[in-house]
Amino acid sequence: MKGLRLVMRGMCVLIVLFSLGCASDKPAPLVGLDAPSNTNPQVQALLTEGNRLFREGQWEGARQQFQAAVQAQPDLAEAHYNLGLAMNQMGDRAGAKPHFIKAANLAPGHKVIWNSPPLRRYGNVPDKPVAAGATPAIPGIGGGGIGGGGGGPGGGF
Repeated sequence: MKGLRLVMRGMCVLIVLFSLGCASDKPAPLVGLDAPSNTNPQVQALLTEGNRLFREGQWEGARQQFQAAVQAQPDLAEAHYNLGLAMNQMGDRAGAKPHFIKAANLAPGHKVIWNSPPLRRYGNVPDKPVAAGATPAIPGIGGGGIGGGGGGPGGGF
């Protein structure tokens, strides 16, 4: 009987500890993405330095590195995503939005980008990425939705 009581007490402690660990409402920290291996070496260096600055909380320096990476290779989803992260951390959500959306459209199967809380904040992001060449599912970007583009009335920005 004494052994059974000890086992039950131990199980209760485990259940409490497990539920405390699962009850955390703190989201995982957002981190910059590394460049794919086939990326231009100059752009890889910009993203690496930007990620270092981002981890250190130097948002403006990170933003500058990511902006240079976007300018050097505008079709790199990771560069747009990282630039969006830095701008988001600086409080420039309006400036970050097009970069998150561009990253999602450039990388239809990228789970980190598509599951990113900052991207989900902008709503109407489908559960599955759009296929390459398909009409974007995010209104106002690239011809989809009302207005057909960003910037103007009904353009989504």
